[in-house]
Amino acid sequence: MDIGVFIPIGNNGWLISKSAPQYRPSFELNKAIVQKAEEHGLDFALSMIKLKGFGGETEFWDHNLESFTLMAGLAAVTERIKLYASTPILVLPPAIVARMATTIDSIAPGRFGINIVTGWAPGEYSQMDLWPGDEHFGNRYARAAEYVTVMKELWSEGVSNFKGEFYEMDDCVLSPRPADGHIDIVAAGQSNTGIRFAAEHAEYNFILGSGVNTPLALSGTTATLVEAAEETGRDVGALSLFMVIADETDEAARAKWQDYHDNADHAALAYMAGESATDTTADDTSTARTIVLPEGAVNFNMGTLVGSYETVARMLDEVAEVEGTKGIMLVFDDFLEGLENFGTRIQPLMKSRAQSR
Repeated sequence: MDIGVFIPIGNNGWLISKSAPQYRPSFELNKAIVQKAEEHGLDFALSMIKLKGFGGETEFWDHNLESFTLMAGLAAVTERIKLYASTPILVLPPAIVARMATTIDSIAPGRFGINIVTGWAPGEYSQMDLWPGDEHFGNRYARAAEYVTVMKELWSEGVSNFKGEFYEMDDCVLSPRPADGHIDIVAAGQSNTGIRFAAEHAEYNFILGSGVNTPLALSGTTATLVEAAEETGRDVGALSLFMVIADETDEAARAKWQDYHDNADHAALAYMAGESATDTTADDTSTARTIVLPEGAVNFNMGTLVGSYETVARMLDEVAEVEGTKGIMLVFDDFLEGLENFGTRIQPLMKSRAQSR
């Protein structure tokens, strides 16, 4: 089973808390994180794209790098680890992204992939006059399907004459192409529509766990992905996302988590909730709805594994047993310390990693 890291391209990582580690993103920080991940045998690193933050006392995600240029730099200073950049489909045309991907693939042959970001927060795009209107909430996956189709045609054939509702190519060309004519696609849909998109167009779909120390809470969503992939006849696997807060003892780790929770940046959370509420079509399984649930919004309600190194290793092994799981993507409260502890204290205890290495 693969293990990866969701690198902190935005300030403060994934904890919207005044007591969490406070830092700005930089190439040097992310280089150190990805090189440490590679040192400990992790399989992939992914960087998100965020175009406008949430503000608040912590200025949460007000400071962000750009995903493709960051991953191009990281491609040049790594040797083995797979790297995924995120494309905001409302900002970057598919033909340009196809060329950018080919360029990074030439730096790190066979090690680059793309995460598709359809966009759920209007403020990110309206600031640039790129928000197409609230109809985007209902048709964003139809747009994404066309987007990926254009890129795949260019990678495989070197030319696209695709004609769709959102994109029209006129003898659009790409050369050189990726070495094997293919770039892996990752999606992150949690709704039925989003999961269907992944089953039809992606190799992987991120599945968001939920709750604290409930590693199997994502089983239902993963089962939906498995069923959708069976219907499309494609090999599509789940990459489960979890935050790890580990320490020597369960009690010490729990105290850290409680401190982060008690010191949440409520102004930043309020902004995030307001952006989420703009999508009146979202169902209860959508990302826009789940990340703002009050019990865990301090870290986007992602599945959180809190405990001793032994406890966390055991829970990660439970996730690995869920049918359809191809990998797990991790975030940490402190990335450099967390990765070191994962590599030296948690990973050696994981049966699922011993079997795959």
